Amino acid sequence: MLDYRTHTFLAVCRAGSLTRAAAELHVTQPAVSQHIRQLERHYGQALLVKSGRGVEPTPAGRLLYQALDAMEADEGRLRSELAALGEEGCSRPPLRLGCTRTVADFVAPRLLASHLRRHPDERLLMRTGNTAELVTLLDRGEIDFALVEGSFDRSSFESETFSRESFVAVAAGGMGPMSTADLLGMRLVLREEGSGTREILERHLAARDLAVGDFAGVIELASIPAIKACVAAGAGVSFLYRVAVEDELDAGTLTDVTPTDFAVEHDFSLIWQRGSQYGRRWRALLREWRP
Repeated sequence: MLDYRTHTFLAVCRAGSLTRAAAELHVTQPAVSQHIRQLERHYGQALLVKSGRGVEPTPAGRLLYQALDAMEADEGRLRSELAALGEEGCSRPPLRLGCTRTVADFVAPRLLASHLRRHPDERLLMRTGNTAELVTLLDRGEIDFALVEGSFDRSSFESETFSRESFVAVAAGGMGPMSTADLLGMRLVLREEGSGTREILERHLAARDLAVGDFAGVIELASIPAIKACVAAGAGVSFLYRVAVEDELDAGTLTDVTPTDFAVEHDFSLIWQRGSQYGRRWRALLREWRP
């Protein structure tokens, strides 16, 4: 069980300010400072350093934050599991899963349906967002793990590969093979900044000394179905995971026009807080879920 001083330290690290942490905890700033000094004496290390108008953790503080953050999330789930034992007909709290939008729309429905066939009494709660948003939810202990397509801090989160997915260029049905130069001559229809799909595209364009601005034009849409509809109507070309366009490719409303020199694959990963005592359970669950 974490005590009040560790909760204070976590609040300060998240807020980046003693004053804001004190307001969130409904205590005085001197009390917050005292809690931090007590922790520093206990560990024999400086944990915070002034930075601009606030504070930030020292290297020792970052290490302690990572450990305590995982412990706080584990304690929250453990508390929920203990409480569930007292609920009639329920022995475990719901699995709280986060999914990036591509995963949520085109992988999770089949995945969760299969899971519920094997575990009909399981309760599931799913949150969606981009990778950065889901990492924040993990950090706050609001979800247990996440299936993501974007990059994440591997020093803070453990991970296992769920699947390796093809990342393809698609255009309106009936169009023939294209070169990279052909693609650049078209309008690019893509997700908004911050999305995993866009991040993957920008990274692989950069590896070829290209950028989004090198296309003839750009349309940003925050919806994969809208992107697919625009491309199918002839608005331009897009880059999406093949799993997200399989139905349209089979129906002929979209065509795979990926140049031979632009073949890309990327991992969908299950991630959770590094050091979590539930890591073994999430790994076992992933083995059950893998295609």
